[in-house]
Amino acid sequence: MTHRIAGRTALVTGAGNGLGRAISLALGRAGAKVVLVGRRTAALEETAALLEAAGAQAHPAARVAVADTSDPASVTDLAHQVADEDISILINNAGVAGPVAALVDVDPNDWDDVFAVNVRGVYLMCRAFLPAMIEAGRGDVINVASVSGKRPLARRTPYTASKMAVLGLTTTLAHEVGPLGVTVNSLSPGPVRGPRMDRNFALEAASTGSTPDQAEQAFVSRAALGRMVEEDEVADAVVAMLHMPGLAAADIDLSAGMVAR
Repeated sequence: MTHRIAGRTALVTGAGNGLGRAISLALGRAGAKVVLVGRRTAALEETAALLEAAGAQAHPAARVAVADTSDPASVTDLAHQVADEDISILINNAGVAGPVAALVDVDPNDWDDVFAVNVRGVYLMCRAFLPAMIEAGRGDVINVASVSGKRPLARRTPYTASKMAVLGLTTTLAHEVGPLGVTVNSLSPGPVRGPRMDRNFALEAASTGSTPDQAEQAFVSRAALGRMVEEDEVADAVVAMLHMPGLAAADIDLSAGMVAR
């Protein structure tokens, strides 16, 4: 099934670190050319260097494009920058964690910042890059959501609400463009080991009077596997989803069996 990815061009947002970097590397290994999108040139160039060092089969080499996906003008400029690329895979991964606080203590600006990146960013990227896929009669969109958009997560209302919005956007859009040859799905990771979760555990500990280790253990105890998901597991799931041509309007739960308590 490598023909489902090899030789195609994929655009990944938030590609400068974390999940975006891991997904970009996995797509490169599968033979795609990857357009790396993010806010910081240096981080994107590091990802590009890792792709080259890993001996990814992508040809030509990965392309770096700086953009703020929450800004309509920036996304329009991005679309112009890469207009020469035949982008048939769009991975909307860029996201922010937002505040850790009770809803009554969340500042409206913080709420708006979370929705600007996590929801409006997905909308703007789809709005910009779907027309070419529709015209070509083929394409795949994967929106990175979260299990937190389906299950309660205390003191994280802006984040969970934004990810629930992504799930609604995904299923509705899938039915709009599916008949036109474009598949739209979402991937909902559970807690992914890395700096973002470390930050969340530190914030949770500070707000509850516990330690970061205690916050982490309380969190992973909700999972059937008793652990967090690894970045490479999420990246491999993206590749697997692209190998499933019948997958549409679906959300894949990759959470190590995370449940709410």
